[in-house]
Amino acid sequence: MRNHTPVTEFLLMGIPHTQGLEHVLFVFFLAFYLLTLVGNLLILLATLTSSNLHTPMYFFLGNLSVFDIFFPSVSSPKMMLYLLGQSRTISYQGCACQLFFYHFLGCTECFLYTVMAYDRFAAICHPLRYTAIMNPRVCAILTLSTWMGSSVHASVLTFLVFKLPYCGPKEVGNFFCDISVVLPLACADTSLAQTVSFTNVGVVALLCFLLVLTSYTRIVISILRISSSEGRHRAFSTCSAHLTSVLLFYGPVVLIYLQPASSTWLESVVPLFNNIVTPSLNPLIYSLRNKDVKLALRKVLIQGVYT
Repeated sequence: MRNHTPVTEFLLMGIPHTQGLEHVLFVFFLAFYLLTLVGNLLILLATLTSSNLHTPMYFFLGNLSVFDIFFPSVSSPKMMLYLLGQSRTISYQGCACQLFFYHFLGCTECFLYTVMAYDRFAAICHPLRYTAIMNPRVCAILTLSTWMGSSVHASVLTFLVFKLPYCGPKEVGNFFCDISVVLPLACADTSLAQTVSFTNVGVVALLCFLLVLTSYTRIVISILRISSSEGRHRAFSTCSAHLTSVLLFYGPVVLIYLQPASSTWLESVVPLFNNIVTPSLNPLIYSLRNKDVKLALRKVLIQGVYT
């Protein structure tokens, strides 16, 4: 009987077809990573220090900034290290942690976008009852629920993937550990894990998307009922930034998990957009079209210069 040695570490193969571009990619990813950290920290500081931003919409925006700081931090530091020539190996436990936090933070953002859509629905469709509907207790419960639901979601996926035996090969065909690239390395039947993980991720993403779509359908109907064009423009401007972020978030999710056939290019390049580019764009999206955020950011920057 053949003796299988359990795998204690994996080898991250990185982005396909990028040999010789390591230093260029390092500069590119470092720039986006720093932009993500600085931009989201500024948004978070603005929402914490400005009394004008102590509303449910900006409370959720502050939460989004926190997750946009941590989300690229799951894979970017390790990726930038091996682009500089450091070891590509990642321990078994490190790989499991990457997979857990990637799905925990990703699912939390998915839930958070849904909650933010409901917040915009309450503000536009029920303006007179908005403060009662989105009171501090409700906001805290919704936020805590997103964290707990995402933790359960990520725990189930991580358990299913890493309860399987891994005895070689150990080459992970991506720049970080995810279900689609780790499961094929298992030396056991993966059909249950594949079915449950695909269903779990698909149901969560689809359910959140349908809830967001329902909220925005009601929002559009309410906006069209506003008699003045100025009122319609003001109402739409309050949710245009969130709608843009939702489209940027769900685009890669659809491409990765709902593709009919496996694609090495999509499985490597599209997560780069989701992990690195989108979190760096959110601060720009929410600040460029929002006077309150721009004013609060200006105050934060001025205070930083003179202190």
